[in-house]
Order: sequence, then structure tokens, then C-alpha cells
Amino acid sequence: MLLKGLTMAIKAKQIAIYGKGGIGKSTTTSNLSAALSKLGYKVMQFGCDPKSDSTNTLRDGTYIPTVLDTLREKNQVNAHDVIFKGFNGIYCVEAGGPSPGVGCAGRGIITAVELFKQQRIFEELDLDYVIYDVLGDVVCGGFAVPIREGIAEHVFTVSSADFMALYAANNLFKGIQKYSNSGGALLGGVIANSINQPYSKEIIDDFVEVTKTQVVEYIPRSVTVTQCELQGKTTIEAAPDSAQAKVYTSLAEKISNHTNSKTPAPLGVQELRDWASKWGKYLLALQTGEIRNELAPNI
Repeated sequence: MLLKGLTMAIKAKQIAIYGKGGIGKSTTTSNLSAALSKLGYKVMQFGCDPKSDSTNTLRDGTYIPTVLDTLREKNQVNAHDVIFKGFNGIYCVEAGGPSPGVGCAGRGIITAVELFKQQRIFEELDLDYVIYDVLGDVVCGGFAVPIREGIAEHVFTVSSADFMALYAANNLFKGIQKYSNSGGALLGGVIANSINQPYSKEIIDDFVEVTKTQVVEYIPRSVTVTQCELQGKTTIEAAPDSAQAKVYTSLAEKISNHTNSKTPAPLGVQELRDWASKWGKYLLALQTGEIRNELAPNI
């Protein structure tokens, strides 16, 4: 077990986890936070999704007041009023979003981050990690804040082998590339989620190769995760001895040891289409028996 006292950091390591809606981003982020806390680190999870449910499984399935909701009730807010303790002492924050149909969904991130910076909360709490859980379908102004402003040092994206998840990841790579020369955050790698079929790993491996990045961890789809989330808990809390908990712990260890992030090489629109078409033809041939799965590296 890593002890915080032996690995004291001068400032918190700030990480942004992106991914398209429904890809398992918040599940992965919450289990990462829980695993880091079990390794002895002091962690804050900063939910940046307008659904405001990033930290639910760290707090027995309960919602917490968001920064934007609290600001709508009062003109001035003490940041401590929107920080709530979760599993194993993890600090939980939800930025929140605008009223439905009104305003920019990224506004909560901008407002919440500014509030915490002004009140020097990260320094006051002596955190080891601040982990931003950010919606990654569209890297617009608000959602790009952790990248654009250099708030996060390292960016990781959660993606399955599905085309739309990879399309969203490729868009994120474009955003990182755009701001990389002006102090923006760089890419740590891809967290490959729901990797059960052999071809899923092969697709992800090929994608990171052509975009000049890397896979940080392969996370299989597991009913254990569903069972734990139905209890309102992370796998790390509810099933600490499970195989899935070991995968999340491995992810936490790799991220804690990660120091060197890079600028990715995103594909152009037509390049991405051509790449996807190649894999589509391969999977069709695999389904019809025209090609054996073990020949995938040769396509």
C-alpha cells in the first residue's frame, strides 16, 4: 500500500477523464477515485457533467447540491458548502448545469473551477489528486476548460471499440492538439472500457497506434459493476476482492505512476471513415466465417 506520507506532493495532480455519454466514464472515474483513496491518496472528484451524477456511487447513490444550483440560491458561496465527503474520505463536488433549455452546459465547469481557484481550496485541503469527470461528446468552450486553461495536467479518455465512442475520442484529440502549444493539458492515453470480444481489443489497439497514443488499461464489461451500482456503490467499495476491483486498482496504480503525457495525432474526418470502413469489412468477414479472428493483425 502506498502511504501518502511517503509520497507527499507539493501540489495536487490534476487529471481530466473524458468520454462520450453512456460509455462508462463516471463509473470508471469513481472507481479510479476510490482505488486511489485506498492506495492512501487524498482525492477530490469534480463532476463536470450537467447530469450531476458523477459522484453518486461514492455517496451511496445520493445526489449532492451543485455549485450552480447553490449560486442560484445565493449570490456568494463558500466553496466548503458545495464539498461533500464520500467513500473513504473522498471529497465530492458537482459543478452542475443550467436550467433545462437555458444557457451553456459548460458554464458550470467554468464557474465552479473559478470559485475553487479564488478560494484556494485545492491548496487548503492538501489534495494529492483532483479528478475532473467531463462529458466528452463535444469539446465545446465550457467542456474544454480543463484542457484549454491548463487546469488539468493529464487527460485520459474512456472509450469502447464502438465507432461513436472512438469518434468522440478523436474529437477530444483534436481539442488537445489545438491547445497543446499554448499550455493546454496533454493526453495520457485511452482507458479501454467494455473490452470483452477479442476484436474489441484489436480495434482499440489499432486506433491508439494510428493516433500515436496508448492504452492505459483494458477494463472488461462485468456484471459485478452493475450489482455494485445498484447498491449505489463503486466496485472498489462493494466488491473489493473481485476481479473487477483488481482491474480498477491496476488502473489507479498506472495513473499514479504516469508522468509523461503527449500530443495525440487525431485522424481527419475522411481518414477516420476509411479506418472504420476497414474494420467494418473485417468484422463482416469474421461474422460470415470468411476470416478467422486470429488473422486480425494482418488486415
